[in-house]
Amino acid sequence: MSQITVNDLSFSYDKAYDMIFENVSFQIDTDWKLGFIGRNGRGKTTFLNLLLGKYEYRGSISASVNFDYFPFDIEHEDRITMDLIKDIIAPFRAWEREMEQCIIRDQQYIKESHVANGSYNSELESEDSGISHHMDRYGELQELYQKHDGYIIEELIEKELGKLRVDLSVLFRPFVTLSFGERTKIMLAALFLKKNNFLLIDEPTNHLDMEGREVLADYLLTKGGFILVSHDRAFLDKCIDHVLSINKTNIEVQKGNFSSWYHNKTLNDNYEIERNKQLKKEIASLSEAARRTAGWSYKIEASKIGSHVGDRGFVGHKSAKMMKRAKAIESRKLDAIEDKRGLLKDIEQTDSLKMNLLSFHSKRLIELEDVSLFYDNNEIASNINLLVRADDRIAIRGANGSGKSTLLKLLLGKDIRYTGNVFVAKGLNISYVSQDTSYLDGSLTDFTEKYGLDETIFKTVLRQMDFERDQFDKDISDFSQGQRKKVLLAKSLSEPAHLFLWDEPLNFIDVFSRVQIEELIMDFCPTLVFIEHDRAFTENIATKEINLI
Repeated sequence: MSQITVNDLSFSYDKAYDMIFENVSFQIDTDWKLGFIGRNGRGKTTFLNLLLGKYEYRGSISASVNFDYFPFDIEHEDRITMDLIKDIIAPFRAWEREMEQCIIRDQQYIKESHVANGSYNSELESEDSGISHHMDRYGELQELYQKHDGYIIEELIEKELGKLRVDLSVLFRPFVTLSFGERTKIMLAALFLKKNNFLLIDEPTNHLDMEGREVLADYLLTKGGFILVSHDRAFLDKCIDHVLSINKTNIEVQKGNFSSWYHNKTLNDNYEIERNKQLKKEIASLSEAARRTAGWSYKIEASKIGSHVGDRGFVGHKSAKMMKRAKAIESRKLDAIEDKRGLLKDIEQTDSLKMNLLSFHSKRLIELEDVSLFYDNNEIASNINLLVRADDRIAIRGANGSGKSTLLKLLLGKDIRYTGNVFVAKGLNISYVSQDTSYLDGSLTDFTEKYGLDETIFKTVLRQMDFERDQFDKDISDFSQGQRKKVLLAKSLSEPAHLFLWDEPLNFIDVFSRVQIEELIMDFCPTLVFIEHDRAFTENIATKEINLI
C-alpha cells in the first residue's frame, strides 16, 4: 500500500480572480475506493487534471503510482475492439514486432557469421557478442511482456468483460459500432488491467441505465485504488469505502460510503448553523458595544468645549485618559469581533426551489393505447399503454435504446413515427428538459429572450442552484456540463406548465442539487413524466412506473 500526498496545494486559472484551491493538504491510500463529491463548478475535474499534471500549481503532489483518467479519447475507433483494448493496456503489438525482429536479426547474424567462416560452429551462437546483444534485448522484451500478462491477456480481457456482463462478441467488432454503455465498460476494463496505475474515474454512469449501473458498481467493488466522481447516491453507496469531498472552504477525507458521509455532514452542518447564529448574535452585540464606547469617548472630548478656561486643562487631561481607555476597550472589542467572525463556518446550504404549476380543467392529460414507436423505419418499442393524470409522477424505465427518449418526444408533439392511439389534451402547457445540452451557447440574457423567460426569476433559480453571480457573465458554452443542465432545469422551473417532461434531468448534476430537486418535487407534487437512472431519486419521487421492453 502506498499514499498520495497533497501538501499546500493552491491553484487558480489564468485571469481568474478566485482561487479554485488554496493551501489544501491531505493524504489518501492508493488501495482506497474513494467517492469524489462536490457541487458543480467546485473543481472536481480540475483536481483530477492537477493529479494528471496538466496544469501548473503551487504546493506539491507526490505519488508512487501512475494516474489514468476515464473517460479518454479513442483514436482510430474503426479498429477491432480486442486490438484496441490490448493497445490501451500495454504496447503488446510493438513488443511482439520487436521480439520478432530480434529473432530474425539473431538468425541472420548467425547465418552471416557461418558464411564468413565457411563452416558452422556450434559454439559461435553462444559466444558471439552480436548474437548475445539481440537475445539480451529479446529477454528484456519478453520480461516486459510477461510482466504485463501478455501471454494470457486475451483470456484476462474476456474474464473482465464477463464480470461487466458484456457480450464477448463485441471483441471482434469495430469499436465504433458499440453502444456508449458498452464503450464505457470496455474502457474501464482496459484501464483496470493496466499495471501500477491509480484510476481517476469521472462520471462513468452517464451512458448506463439502472441495471448497467448496478453491474458497474458490483465490478468496482472488487477493485481497489480509484477516485470516482459520481452524483448517483445508490451507486456510490455500493462501491466506495471513503469519501473525498470538496466543500466551500476545504477538502476533507472521511471513511465510509456516501450515506454515512452525508449523515455526518448533515449533523455537523446543523450544529454549525446553530453555532453561526449564536456567533452572529455575539458579533452584533460586540459591534453595538464598540459603537457605544467610541461615541462615549468622543463625547468626553467634546465636553472640553464650553468649559471655563481654568477647567479645560483638567477636563482635557481627564478626557485623554478616558479616551485612551475607551480606545483600548474598543480595540479589544473589535479584536473579539474579528475572532468571532473567524469562527463562522461557510456551511453548504441549499435554498428551497419553487415550480410554476398551472391547474388543468381535466384530470386526464395524456393517454396512449397500443402504441409502437419507430426510428429509421425500425420498431424500437411496442404495445405501450400509458395514462397520465394530474398529479402523476411517472418514471419511464427501460434499457438503453428501448425508446424512452423517443416516447417523451412523442408526448411533446415532435414528429415521431408511431402506430396506435395517442391522446394529448388540448391547451396543455408542457415544460421539457432535454437530455442533450451540447446545443446551448450564448449569454444567459440571450437564452431568456429566446425562450420568453423572466430573466430575474430565471437567474434567481440559478442562484438557488448554487450559481455564483460571476457565472452570469460567461457564455453558456463555457459552463460545465452540470451547470448547462441546471440552465435547462431553471428554464423548466421558471415556465408555467401543466405537465413537465424531463429526460435524464440529473445528468452531471451534483448530489446537493439532486436532493434539492427531489425535495422540490415532493413539496409541489407536479404532474411529471421523467426518465432517470438515479435509483434513489426515482424510488423517492415516482408514483408510477412504465417499463419499455
